[in-house]
Amino acid sequence: MLYLLLFSAGAGVGFLSGLLGIGGGIVMFPLLMYLPPALGLEPLDVKSITGLTMAQGFFASLSAMLFYNQHRLVNRPLVLSLGLSLALSSLAGSLLSSRVSDSSILFIFGILAVIAAVMMFLPRSYARDESTEDGVSFNRGLAVLIGILLGFFLGLLGQGGAFIIIPVLLYILRIPLRVAVGSMLAIGVFSATAGMVGKAVTGQVPYLMALVMLLGAIPFARLGGVVGKRSNVVFLRWLLAVIILLSSVKIWMDIY
Repeated sequence: MLYLLLFSAGAGVGFLSGLLGIGGGIVMFPLLMYLPPALGLEPLDVKSITGLTMAQGFFASLSAMLFYNQHRLVNRPLVLSLGLSLALSSLAGSLLSSRVSDSSILFIFGILAVIAAVMMFLPRSYARDESTEDGVSFNRGLAVLIGILLGFFLGLLGQGGAFIIIPVLLYILRIPLRVAVGSMLAIGVFSATAGMVGKAVTGQVPYLMALVMLLGAIPFARLGGVVGKRSNVVFLRWLLAVIILLSSVKIWMDIY
């Protein structure tokens, strides 16, 4: 039963990864936290959940990113400047994560989710959201600084960080939505790689569970990319906003 749940969760969250550019942590984390006990299964510990979400985030992001790259929706300068700084900082956070209490991890997750949710409901123009990567410009120094600041906390959480980075791309760096989604998938590969190494070294990845999850995540992530490419950008923005908001509310309900 647990492995069926993991396969289904991998497929469903993988689809969302390709559709919205999220590696899955904002959805996968609460899903694995609350669904097993609700189904009468043994609860998973928080550190195993973060290891699973990191593995899912890496492989789902890679699968969907290859599709977006074919359609010129991955901006390489953005990926390198933000992705590299994020990866190095995330590695430091993930190596220290085994010393951080579960309650502290949940609290940090909740804070970041609230910030992301608030940003996604701010008004913005959709005029450039159909642009391809060659029409994008941004502040590289600011992108590097954002990667350093966010990466450490995302490494602690075991998250690729799309739930907070996509709002930052849209509202601070002002990246068009489709390029933000495609580039975030590539950035997710960077950050999830570093975080996954830290989780694996510290024994926080249950490998058999991760394998079952990835069997669903990889093909459905690419399918999500196909659907996302054909979807209206306004719909995608509001769907992402609602998912982040609901996850944030659920996390804070359980903290208190």
